[in-house]
Amino acid sequence: MIFKSINPYNGKEVGSYTEHTDSELSEMLDTAGKSFQSWKKTPLVKRSELIIKAGQILRDNIEEYARMITVEMGKPITESRAEINKCAWVCDYYADNAGKFLADEIIETDARKSFVRHDPIGCVLAIMPWNFPFWQVFRFAAPTLTAGNTALLKHSSNVFGCAEQIKDVFAKAGYPEGVFQNLIIHHDKTEIIMKHDAVQAVSLTGSERAGSSVAQISGKYIKRSLLELGGSNAFIVWEDADIDKTVKTALMARMINCGQSCIAAKRFILVEKIYDEFVTKYIDSVSKLKSGDPINDDTQVGPLARKDLADDLHSKITKTLEQGAELLLGGKQSDSYHEPTVLGNVLPGMTVFEEETFGPLAVMIKAKDEDDAFRLSELSRFGLGVTVCTTNVEKAVSMADRVSDGAYFINELVKSDPRLPFGGTKISGYGRELSRDGIMEFVNRKTVYVK
Repeated sequence: MIFKSINPYNGKEVGSYTEHTDSELSEMLDTAGKSFQSWKKTPLVKRSELIIKAGQILRDNIEEYARMITVEMGKPITESRAEINKCAWVCDYYADNAGKFLADEIIETDARKSFVRHDPIGCVLAIMPWNFPFWQVFRFAAPTLTAGNTALLKHSSNVFGCAEQIKDVFAKAGYPEGVFQNLIIHHDKTEIIMKHDAVQAVSLTGSERAGSSVAQISGKYIKRSLLELGGSNAFIVWEDADIDKTVKTALMARMINCGQSCIAAKRFILVEKIYDEFVTKYIDSVSKLKSGDPINDDTQVGPLARKDLADDLHSKITKTLEQGAELLLGGKQSDSYHEPTVLGNVLPGMTVFEEETFGPLAVMIKAKDEDDAFRLSELSRFGLGVTVCTTNVEKAVSMADRVSDGAYFINELVKSDPRLPFGGTKISGYGRELSRDGIMEFVNRKTVYVK
């Protein structure tokens, strides 16, 4: 099979990639296992030096890598550069902190000595999405490789160019052969990979359907799994919020990456007393965004990554309008481009309330008061993150237990940060990435007891 990467803005072919044969895949799996035997013995200080080098290579080649992101999936070039810099940051973070995270934990018992040590587990398969094609991989790879594991990357087929560049980053940094490998394969090979003895775990960022399938396979073979799935984040605005500041935050929370983010704000839940003011100012801000070729520095909104994604978004908007919502802005689609759209008076049960939406769509939901806002927020199968905007910060902090999601942000958009654990609840998945939690996902916490 030949995989082709197509620029969603102009329809031109970016690159083509030949699928690995079954024998090539088998050899790569064997190599991952053999490489682990030597890589796990490599001193942590050396592994940390290599991840620092990877971060520097990212910075040194930022324009090349950012351009590949933009031409393969349509992200505005300024955001692509920011993504590469964030990848370098996560490399530095684990280089600086892995020693502390992986240190032995002394535990006082009746033993002469007892402690927990942290050993790598083997090879970990990473199944990664197209929306942040570098960041999703590096936030997995930096802790996983530094802990002493080897990795196999199965990236989305529309960003195989990014996947090849990522593989080259690790090669240029001096990682031994077989420590990080890129698989050019179809997703139907997942079970073949997971049942291989060298592969001990899988980390997937993707859809609910993909997560369910991978969880079943990993369960079948008793392998660890980490699932970072979709989201339908609530962005709650209380009556006392600073509306002008909140609108600026809300704009970025929804429109970054043309709205193609699992942690984007997707349901704007507004206390009714400020509903009209917020909606009016938000629409004004959205209408001023500049659409165009994402390779240009002044472009703020580009195409979606593929036409089928734009089709899916448009279908959900159409269904919701038929269900009684109000079209306040936009609503039109042209091939892979979907203009920024705002829907008003969205109610529970409507398509865009119940389902995840990927694209430049903001839905406005009216709440009676703060309690009602939390109630509406919780009426979701997803549980990735919630934002609350208010000037009464202490009150908002005291109400964090009202939210069942994996993240609760006050006066800020939900975002990932190497220093903080990241992950969801409910159908948004399980497990945590980043911070200490992220490196602990794929280590053997081994109890050592000396009588």
